[in-house]
Amino acid sequence: MQNRLRAFGAITSLALLAGCGAGQTIGHQLLGLNTGASAPGSAPAEFGYVVADEPQAAIVGRDILNHGGNAVDAAAAEGFAQAVTLPSRGGLGGGGACLIKMPNSSGKMQPPVMLDFPAGAPAADGGSRPAAVPLLARGLLAMQARYGRLPQSAVIVPAERLAGGAQVSQALEADLQVVGNALLADPQAADIFAPDGKMLPEGANFQQPDLATTLENLRVNGVNGLYVGANATQFAEAADSAGGNLTAQDLKTATPKYGTPDITQQNGYDVASLPVGNSGHGKALPASASFMALDKNGGAVICVTSMNNLFGTGRIAPGTGVLLAASPRSHPAPELAASMAYTSGNYAFRAAASGTGQNEADKAAQIGLANALTGKNTPIPEPGRANVISCPRNVPGGEASCTASAAPGGNGLAIGGR
Repeated sequence: MQNRLRAFGAITSLALLAGCGAGQTIGHQLLGLNTGASAPGSAPAEFGYVVADEPQAAIVGRDILNHGGNAVDAAAAEGFAQAVTLPSRGGLGGGGACLIKMPNSSGKMQPPVMLDFPAGAPAADGGSRPAAVPLLARGLLAMQARYGRLPQSAVIVPAERLAGGAQVSQALEADLQVVGNALLADPQAADIFAPDGKMLPEGANFQQPDLATTLENLRVNGVNGLYVGANATQFAEAADSAGGNLTAQDLKTATPKYGTPDITQQNGYDVASLPVGNSGHGKALPASASFMALDKNGGAVICVTSMNNLFGTGRIAPGTGVLLAASPRSHPAPELAASMAYTSGNYAFRAAASGTGQNEADKAAQIGLANALTGKNTPIPEPGRANVISCPRNVPGGEASCTASAAPGGNGLAIGGR
């Protein structure tokens, strides 16, 4: 416990003291590190890799590994950070699913498990812009509570700081260009993404003070900060005023669920995958985003998130900063696609791939993993994107063989090494 508190103290104090500069410096200083400590391409303090569809989130994950966190700590921190920096695909109002392969308390690696926390339907229909029940924070908190090394609040601090001031990345700018001025019909969204009447461009600073307060409440109170009691009632009322038609009971009863992933064999390895549906039966599926982490012990996590529609309902629950995901009653379920390969028996990590790109997400994950296992470079059909971590000699044991890559054209970031 003393080590956990020491690590948390270092992360928290550095994070709260750090300033946010321009360009790459903002990423390097998110946790108050000197500008070389976590720069892409520099030597990390600890072995490990992270990949995220938004670069600032990836750098947060890398810094968590450098400060004693394991793969779950890093992934949870990436998820909270990406909820701030890429709310179009992974905001706190949405949900997702994760593949998790971690050791037990004695250090023995365990089989992979699946954690499902979708942005689900509320109990009742209604509302001018029906919203999904937000489960992202509850899913990340549940995962970190079971498997993380750091105190839970440590993985929220970087996101809280980013909510005070982050950069518009290429990934977010691309999504803003897709929705155009339709998003700005909501005054809350307009204040964040177009404070002067024009959509913010790449590199611009944007602030989400209400979201910072919501994250602070989660950091201090855990799930009670959003899902229980007066906090749940206040959030439900705010969502209802934005047409979401959520209730405090919806928030209380919607919980993440652990399960067994689909298991297959490929190229001599066992492969765990998130189950996916039937590609929408011709309908266009919602956009998604992913993040992943690998630590020095071979612990690995892949998560995929969605708002059930790009920018969800397009409305923010007033006073919370939370962009509401669209209800699955009015939108098809997204393909949350991810696969992880590992050796039979000892569960040593071999490769992981996440897939995004709407109807091509599952195919992207499959091809990405196959390329990692075979060394081929089979093209991924548009608009599919695959993020990959690959260790041909397995981890633990073959750390020097590892590489990581963010999908070309996906505007994400892969960093790590040592």
